Amino acid sequence: MLMSMKEFQTYREQSMKSSSCSQRHDKHGDFSFCVMGGYSIEDDWEFAAPQARTLLLVGRTGNGKSATGNTIFGTNIFQSERSSSGVTRTSELKTTVLEDGQMLNVIDTPGRTYSHELSSVVGCGLFDSSLDTEYIGKQIVSCIKLAPNGIHAVLVVLSVSSRFTKEEEAAISTLLALFGRKICDYIILVFTGGDLLDDDNKTLEDFLHDCPISLKETLNLCGSRCVLFDNKTKDQTKKENEVRQLLSLVNMVSKRNGGQPYANEIFTELKKGTREFEEYTEKFRALTETKQYTQQEISLMTEPMREELFKRVNEMVESKLEETTLKLEQLLEEARAARVKAEEKAKAAQKKLDEETRDMREELQRAIKRRTQDDQYDVQCETCSIQ
Repeated sequence: MLMSMKEFQTYREQSMKSSSCSQRHDKHGDFSFCVMGGYSIEDDWEFAAPQARTLLLVGRTGNGKSATGNTIFGTNIFQSERSSSGVTRTSELKTTVLEDGQMLNVIDTPGRTYSHELSSVVGCGLFDSSLDTEYIGKQIVSCIKLAPNGIHAVLVVLSVSSRFTKEEEAAISTLLALFGRKICDYIILVFTGGDLLDDDNKTLEDFLHDCPISLKETLNLCGSRCVLFDNKTKDQTKKENEVRQLLSLVNMVSKRNGGQPYANEIFTELKKGTREFEEYTEKFRALTETKQYTQQEISLMTEPMREELFKRVNEMVESKLEETTLKLEQLLEEARAARVKAEEKAKAAQKKLDEETRDMREELQRAIKRRTQDDQYDVQCETCSIQ
């Protein structure tokens, strides 16, 4: 059942006053709540409730990212690539309440990133380092706005039906460079295409045993936390078991991190700015109460401060991205230099080996020639003796 913003806020207020999660669940039942694009001033910040756990879905189009979100929710709440005539161009947040009363936020990010500046669909998603830093910065800020209190787990969605691409490897490198190694403590790899492994009578362990080294390294970075999803199965029990395994990993991540969601200086700055903006808005309302301004008029008057906040956070993200890009370029240059040095060393070793081989061959030929000459001399001597 979908809820309006007003209904959701009412539910949240009642939930915070309640002392029992199970009572909240019995009273309201399961529901799904969707926030997409174009938010109003009041809608911008608080719908990701503090007591909720927030999961971030990232991955390239075709890996079944939105379908994974639908499996988690048990209904087609996210528009998947297969059923869409277009491409998701903005992050979207949806919320549900689990059977135990736990509120769960899931943020789906664009699998392909549409750049208005480039007027095309490009790259591998939110952390595609080939895109303009200003554009990526805006996309990341848009995503962080949906989770101002932080992220409890990052679900990196990969597919067993396709190889682990260089673009995906680079996207994860950008993710680590932007948010730091600490983000590794929150990453869970979700492999889709469980039906394909079933058809081949293979397990996820079998697949990972034969996977490329780059994927094994990524798996090691996130503590080998992974789960297999079959988003196509009609077996509801199977889906529930897969979701249960995922949520168990989310609980593990939360416990290992002391129940604290991931948040860096970008989240902190956005949260600080949000408080300042809310205080400013409340003071503005109090000062203009007698003039009875409409909500739209208040929004227009407070818009400059809101824009300034986003500009400040955007600049932080862009600066971080530029720093990240520079580091990646330096690493690539170091790797290139190391490769060139290794190639030169290998060439020198090969040249030395070729020279030694040539010398040995020449020495062997000389030895054979001497032996032949000696044999001929011996034959001549024997002939002379007989005569």
